[in-house]
Amino acid sequence: MIALDTNILARFYVDDPGDPEAAKQRPVAYEVIAKSPSLFVPLTVTLELEWVLRAFYRFDAAQVVQVMEHLLGLTNVNVEEAGRVAQATHLLGQGMDFADALHLAASGHCEALYTFDDRRFARRTQRLELVPKVLVPSSTSESS
Repeated sequence: MIALDTNILARFYVDDPGDPEAAKQRPVAYEVIAKSPSLFVPLTVTLELEWVLRAFYRFDAAQVVQVMEHLLGLTNVNVEEAGRVAQATHLLGQGMDFADALHLAASGHCEALYTFDDRRFARRTQRLELVPKVLVPSSTSESS
C-alpha cells in the first residue's frame, strides 16, 4: 500500500495550467492514482486537501464535495476514517465548515462538543439537529 500526500491529490484534482511545475506533476499524479492497486489517504491529508482546494484554489463547497465524493469512491483508495470523511463531506454540502464537521463526526460518541471560538458552528449544528450538540460553555462562577 502507498500513502498519498496532499500535493499528489491536489495535482490529480486541480488543473493549474499557469503553473509549469503542476503541468509536469499532474500526469504523474494521474498515473500514480490510476495504476496503483492500493493507496491510502490519511485523515490529516483529507483535512489539508479541503483547505488547499478552498483557500488556495478557491473551490466553493460544492466543488470540494465533488472532489471528496470522487476520492471516497475510488476503489483502489482507502481513505482513513472514510465514514467520518463522508459525514463531514455531507455536512460541508449543508454549509458547515469541513474541519468543524470532521470534529463533530469524530465526537459522535460524546454527549457534547465544547468550543469557545465558534458560536456559528454551535448554531448550525442546532439548526441541523446534529449530535453531539455543540455548546459554548459559560463560566458558572462570578468574577470579583
